[in-house]
Amino acid sequence: MARNEEKAQSMLNRFITMKQDEKKKPKDRRPYLASECRDLAEADKWRQQIMREIGRKVAEIQNEGLGEHRLRDLNDEINKLIREKTHWERRIIELGGPNYTKQSAKMTDLEGNIVDVPNPSGRGPGYRYFGAAKKLPGVRELFEKPPELRKRRTRYDIYKRIGASYYGYRDDEDGVLVKLEGPAEAAMREMAVEEWNMMEEIKREAKKAVKSGEVANVKEILFEEEEEVVEEERREKERQEEEDVLRKKEFVVHVPLPDEKEIERMVVEKKKMVLLSKYTSENLMEEQTEAKAIDGY
Repeated sequence: MARNEEKAQSMLNRFITMKQDEKKKPKDRRPYLASECRDLAEADKWRQQIMREIGRKVAEIQNEGLGEHRLRDLNDEINKLIREKTHWERRIIELGGPNYTKQSAKMTDLEGNIVDVPNPSGRGPGYRYFGAAKKLPGVRELFEKPPELRKRRTRYDIYKRIGASYYGYRDDEDGVLVKLEGPAEAAMREMAVEEWNMMEEIKREAKKAVKSGEVANVKEILFEEEEEVVEEERREKERQEEEDVLRKKEFVVHVPLPDEKEIERMVVEKKKMVLLSKYTSENLMEEQTEAKAIDGY
């Protein structure tokens, strides 16, 4: 009896479930094209449905033991759903709804860094990889950053970094020259003051000499120092001219020159060669005459 009662109970449960399903409306299927939807609420509902499907598949693709083929199929399905979600988001905007595309998640690499998704077509999001699909052969290399090649600097790059400080135009700003020029300037100022005082003394003596009638001595006193300067400049100019003349006359030897012994040896060898050639030519002529004589007999 127990088994029949259990069967009846089971049949009753199935009957009740069937009646409840009959009372419910038939399940609506998501339109194949988003443009067929005319209601904003319906469009938002289908978008939420696609989001739930994406969430389930993304959770499933985290399992690395599914195998390469299953992981690739799941990744393709997720990308297909993402493209469909983009169509519905665009349709929601057309119907006057909110713009969900601004809040879309970014793609990250294995280390969690945001990467750009390549999309040659330029329409919608590009192909993405999720979960264990990022570690598939041929995919991991896409997320690895290529090594940075050290680019050789060109002449333009080198000269672009050169400023006024490179040519020494800002040496006055570091304060080093100020410390060095201070004592030198003071010494030069003292020398200039002494020279001026000496010239003033010479002028005073010249005026006294003019009054006393000693004109020649006054002239010597006034121009003694100037003549010394002119004479020194003349000597310096002559010395430079002599150096220029010597420099022009200087002969630069680019090849080694033979000495006397080497020249004598070369002359002797040349004479030997001349004598040897004469001797060989005389012997050759004698042999030819002897051969002619023999042929005549």
